[in-house]
Amino acid sequence: MSQTEGKQERQCVSCGINISGMSAASFKCPDCGHRIYRCAKCRKQSNLYECPDCGFRGP
Repeated sequence: MSQTEGKQERQCVSCGINISGMSAASFKCPDCGHRIYRCAKCRKQSNLYECPDCGFRGP
């Protein structure tokens, strides 16, 4: 059950697509440490992202 829930939570923080099984970046927010996921397309385009926990914004 937790494995399925984890897959549902893996969404690109920039565009919102489900990134399960895709080439994506996963890193901790520089301010609060919350796990952030970004898809390859948003990374390549340098789309902005915002941490859902603390509101930190980055490229």
